[in-house]
Amino acid sequence: MIVHYLDAVKPRYFKRRCEESRGDWCDSWGTAAYFFETDQSLVPVRQVEVYDGGQRLCYGRGLVEDEYGRLGEGRVFAGTVDESDFEITASEFEEAWRIGREVEPT
Repeated sequence: MIVHYLDAVKPRYFKRRCEESRGDWCDSWGTAAYFFETDQSLVPVRQVEVYDGGQRLCYGRGLVEDEYGRLGEGRVFAGTVDESDFEITASEFEEAWRIGREVEPT
């Protein structure tokens, strides 16, 4: 079997809801859905946070950190979590990324 290099480094995409509040000065935004583009080790390459209050944050190569947060540094899933339960398509991620880039946090 021949494996092409591009297939071996193909990113993966996930959406995961966090029902816990941030616990910081942005707590009033509510809880959030997190969209991730990861490398094969499941470490985020790009990330979108969509809060119940309408705020959206995007992190990636061009912006790793700002006053609101930062790109995740470790694996998106740890322990015995089956990541396939949270997998989404590249187009779903790209749509969240596109919309997230258009909205300024307030």
